[in-house]
Order: sequence, then C-alpha cells, then structure tokens
Amino acid sequence: AAGRIHRNDLRRLVRALEVYELTGKPISALQEQWDRERPRYDCHFLGLRWTKEDLHLRIKERVLRMMDKGLVDEVKSLLALDRPLSTAARQAVGYAEVIDHLQSGPDLAQTVEAIKINTRQLAKAQRTWFKRFRTIEWIDLTVGATVTAVADSVIERFANGQET
Repeated sequence: AAGRIHRNDLRRLVRALEVYELTGKPISALQEQWDRERPRYDCHFLGLRWTKEDLHLRIKERVLRMMDKGLVDEVKSLLALDRPLSTAARQAVGYAEVIDHLQSGPDLAQTVEAIKINTRQLAKAQRTWFKRFRTIEWIDLTVGATVTAVADSVIERFANGQET
C-alpha cells in the first residue's frame, strides 16, 4: 500500500497500517474484490443517475433548505459542546464552510456558495469513483420521478429479462 498511497496521505497510510495490524493481511489483498470483472456474488449493481444540470439544481435547493432549517445554529451548538467535533466531522461539506464562517471567515452568502461548490465537487468525485465499477447498471432519473415509479421501472426491467 505504501507504494500506491502518496506519502502525504496520512489518513490512508494509517488506515492501511490499521488493517494490517487487525487482519495480518495487507489492505491491497482485501481490496482485490473491486478489481475483478465478475462480482463475488450473483447480484446486480444498480446506480441512480441524474443529469449534471438536474443534480446541480438539486444541490442548490438542498443547500438552501439546509440553511433554512438551521445549519448555522446546528454547527454553533455542536461547537459549544464539551466534547469537540471530530476532525472528520469538521471537514464534512457544509460543516467545514459554516465553521469557517463562524470563525470570522466569509460572510453568510459566500459561505452558502462555498457549500454549493464543494457539494458539486464532491458529487463529481463520486461520479468519477463509480466509473471504476463497470458492472453497475445505471438508471437515469428525471425531475419529478417518484420513488415508486423508479422502483416499478427497475422491477419491470428485471422481471422481463431486460437486464444486461
């Protein structure tokens, strides 16, 4: 793992060492399952996919809802607790930007924009990561699609033997 992981990526290096200490196996041996062409089990992997435009609109609306529902007050109350937030929580999209804002960082409007931008960047990184999984069957979502309609289309697709 040390040969694959950048020497400055302390989180992944520590995780690789933890895995080895707990299992006696290098983390790379446990990650081989993701490199196989065929899945270990007889199953189908389905992914739900929005168009980039629809996803960006949903992110914008979600960030505004989070702000309306009190994200800033939530972060303030978490920071006021006796037990501090973990490093991972402090780095989470939304929390990180609000913490910066509360510590004399950008104004609230800039903070909201930063959350939107960072959420879009996270979504892009997730899309890129999922490209590694060539066996995922993607289901393209449309605005207004209900959970029931999507589930029905998936059931119909597999019930009629249309799976690829």
